[in-house]
Amino acid sequence: MKKLIYILTLLLSFGAISQNDILFKEANALYNEGKHYEAIDKYETILKSGVHSAELYFNLGNANYKLNNVAPSVYYYEKALQLAPKDKEIQNNLVFANNMTIDAIEEVPEVGVSKFFNKVINVFGFDGWAKLTIVLMLLFVGLFIMYYFAFATQRKRLSFIGSIAALFLMLLSLTFAFQKYNMAKKDQPAIVFSQEAKVKSEPNNRSAEAFILHEGTKVQILDTINNWKRIKLVDGKTGWIPSDDIKAL
Repeated sequence: MKKLIYILTLLLSFGAISQNDILFKEANALYNEGKHYEAIDKYETILKSGVHSAELYFNLGNANYKLNNVAPSVYYYEKALQLAPKDKEIQNNLVFANNMTIDAIEEVPEVGVSKFFNKVINVFGFDGWAKLTIVLMLLFVGLFIMYYFAFATQRKRLSFIGSIAALFLMLLSLTFAFQKYNMAKKDQPAIVFSQEAKVKSEPNNRSAEAFILHEGTKVQILDTINNWKRIKLVDGKTGWIPSDDIKAL
């Protein structure tokens, strides 16, 4: 019975994949014909089935960009970039989409030691630093074993120095891995979807207005209270915005 259920599930999944491939081709054809609204409907149908890919988000961004839909185009390009962060075409199109936004917010530049360490930490993702830590740990163990069994003074000295260096680099790599993990955990970006959103100083409508944001602006979510999100801009400003005015990436 279990085997039958497994086979049926497998067949249904293949059928869903085939159906989504057909929808994707139809959506692309509609896009090429200039029927962008219809193309978006089909792309979103694929999304609702649970399929996610950089190409799908990229095409959704393109279709919305053609219709001058500021917030959706920025949102979908950002989603595509999350799955393919080194894709130059996505990066370029995101720049074009961001040029449609109204808010000109200048990022506070990092300086000194903080800038250097963040640049180093961002060389790899969490998985990259974790793998490097394992490699360095194996190197440390190998060099320490070599030191323990070596008889020649020169070889013993070199293997000892090498093992200490490997241990130091392993601990450094492990520190960077945890730091990258914490950075990723705190990273909760969102895009403003409201045409004009009033950001408040406190999470209620009676509080003073801190500033105004417009559609397409990217923010960081810091906290949530009821139907309010505490957000932060790249220039350091913070405030509270209604949850319905933004869409988390």
